Amino acid sequence: MLMLTTALLAAALASEPGDSVQKKPFVFSGSADGYYRYNFSNPQEGPYNNLTSFTNSHNSFELGMISLKAAHTIGKVGLVADVGFGRRAEEFSYNDDRTRFAIKQLYVTYAPTEKIKLTAGSWATHIGYESVDPYLNRNYSMSYMFSYGPFFHTGLKAEVSVGDKTTLMVGIANPTDFKSASSMPKMAIAQLATSSRDDKLKVYLNYQGGRALNSLRLHQEDLVLSYLINSKLSFSYNGTMQQRRIVGEGSDEYHTWWGSALYANLDPQPWLGFTLRAEYTGDKNYLLGLSKNVIETTLSSNIRIDNLTIIPEIRLDRSSADDNLFVNKAGNSKNATVSGLIAAVYAF
Repeated sequence: MLMLTTALLAAALASEPGDSVQKKPFVFSGSADGYYRYNFSNPQEGPYNNLTSFTNSHNSFELGMISLKAAHTIGKVGLVADVGFGRRAEEFSYNDDRTRFAIKQLYVTYAPTEKIKLTAGSWATHIGYESVDPYLNRNYSMSYMFSYGPFFHTGLKAEVSVGDKTTLMVGIANPTDFKSASSMPKMAIAQLATSSRDDKLKVYLNYQGGRALNSLRLHQEDLVLSYLINSKLSFSYNGTMQQRRIVGEGSDEYHTWWGSALYANLDPQPWLGFTLRAEYTGDKNYLLGLSKNVIETTLSSNIRIDNLTIIPEIRLDRSSADDNLFVNKAGNSKNATVSGLIAAVYAF
């Protein structure tokens, strides 16, 4: 999600009053994607050894999502409307009606000064590195941290520029991934974003916390780092830790799950890129219903042909030996599985 966070920050700075560069008042963009996935354990029933978002299939050609986004800015105010159609959009808005149509983002902005911007509505989360929009990711399959972290927030936030390279965001929102939350508690969200003078190093400190539900207290701290060595090689890191406590159980003890992932990006040619993602998720209290720990390693290639990106990918998932999250064709449990997929993503 770092790419999405960076894009939103750039858009915010571009729309600030007094910007000397003339910007188009209306911008329309979109994307579409599809994929084929094969799990080499050949499972016969869902979730087909897939425990992360958006790729729950086996030996099948699948449609992902059609995404259409319109952004309009005039003076100090702006509007963003971003909708999605398809299975990926439905899973993203899993608390809404299962119609395969989703309002991914819908918000208005107001910038009373050059250093302050207010946003009200629903927007993609600031937490984490990956994005629901596949054209913003270099891996097509998703990480465990993305899949079990927040997807979006609905509420009010304020972004304040506290320096040439630093922005502070604070806000209040509905519980995670709820666009409608009548009579439900609200949560606090925050982000501190900064970068080095040459913009090669970018740092994002992210937070959400409060009563996620009437019976659940939640706090999550998240760190995203990105370092650009040169035009061909870069590294990114995402680490997250989430604490949960069930209200009313007579205990003030929080239980924690955490994750850590490193992304290595190599672009030997403008039309060709490779990304290796290595992720570890620790959950000794089984808060996610998975395993004490899960390790996944994914190698993806990005083959770029104008607006089209072809993404061949190979992925290894491994759980704790005593949990055996995965199954083979006969339905026998195993603690590791290998999947391959090829995806096509078009963006304009």
